[in-house]
Amino acid sequence: MKLGFSAADEAFREECAAWLQGQMAGEFRDIRGVTQLTAMPERRREWEQQLGEHRWGCIGWPKQWGGRDASLAQQVIFAEEYARAGVPGRINHIGVELAGPTILTFGTEEQKRRFLPDIAAGRTIFCQGFSEPGAGSDLASVRTKGRLEGGEWPNGEWIVDGQKIWTSLAHISDWIFVVTRTEEGSQGPKGLTFLMMPLDQPGIEVRPIRQINGDAEFNETFFTEARCPADSLIGAPGDGWKIAMGLLAFERGVSTLGQQMGFRNELDEIIKAAKQTGKDRDPVIRQRIASAEIGLRLMRYGALRMLSNADHSSIDGAALTYKIQWASWRRRLGELAMDVLGQAGEVAAGETYEWDVLPNLFLFSRADTIYGGTNQIQRNLIAERGLGLPREPRG
Repeated sequence: MKLGFSAADEAFREECAAWLQGQMAGEFRDIRGVTQLTAMPERRREWEQQLGEHRWGCIGWPKQWGGRDASLAQQVIFAEEYARAGVPGRINHIGVELAGPTILTFGTEEQKRRFLPDIAAGRTIFCQGFSEPGAGSDLASVRTKGRLEGGEWPNGEWIVDGQKIWTSLAHISDWIFVVTRTEEGSQGPKGLTFLMMPLDQPGIEVRPIRQINGDAEFNETFFTEARCPADSLIGAPGDGWKIAMGLLAFERGVSTLGQQMGFRNELDEIIKAAKQTGKDRDPVIRQRIASAEIGLRLMRYGALRMLSNADHSSIDGAALTYKIQWASWRRRLGELAMDVLGQAGEVAAGETYEWDVLPNLFLFSRADTIYGGTNQIQRNLIAERGLGLPREPRG
């Protein structure tokens, strides 16, 4: 696919770039360039609300729900300019990129009115409750249980018991969407239900997990008789697998272009460091930089191909390959960064355990090939769902 930009699109680029650069040079200059996902949470929440106030928070959404009805080209442009301006990652990216589109696609009109305006305005922050200690990459093996009390669906209340792990930013979130097993005795993808649950309740406990880069983005989340109103179920009981697969299709959406602009910034930092350290004269380093450049461009073309698919109810073959592609590429990029920096990259400046951009890239990218489905799981998905090969023997 070739995605071209019209004169109107380029005018839009100037508009959003000017606004973003102005914000990062003005009122929100204190958060510009922040790399740690948990840093300055209150200011980041204020930034989410600033985006919402000016309708930049979710520009691809319909206007009635706080968006701009932006075209695909405009969404790509905004994602690129957002990263180019040095704006930190969105603390509500789960709400804007996953929960919101899921509600738009599968939710009722009442659920749209209930959730979407507050997500768009930055007033409600979402996190994701998929992985469990015994079901990290294999979502179909979740054991968290939900039961309905006080009547038959759609009445009553869901009671949830279990544990989720790697729940990013749960400690600063307001709501969590949870895949839970609601059919007694069910196995695999059958009997799962997709619930939207408020985090501020006695039955939910969030415990942070410290990472090797010093950040604590991830959390364990425990559910003990936690409650979820029946009307906060998306779809119907037993539809959890279908909803989750639809959500994962959104994960390979326009935000991938913004992600790649972040990768572009990291690669540019490596090139800059190579010139400073003299490693730019090393033929092996030069070859690795060239390989990284080629890989980044191929990812862009692949992302544009994915975005050309108008059907977001399932993940197509191109989207199935994207996670393993970018995760493996970025992990190699982190290794390249440390080889360019040398021993200087092994020392953190100051008393606190905080790293500059390139050492942080190396440390964080160690997890890229694990979270969101390990590379091994991704290969199974590509083989079984993309190529139609026989399923891997289980149990």
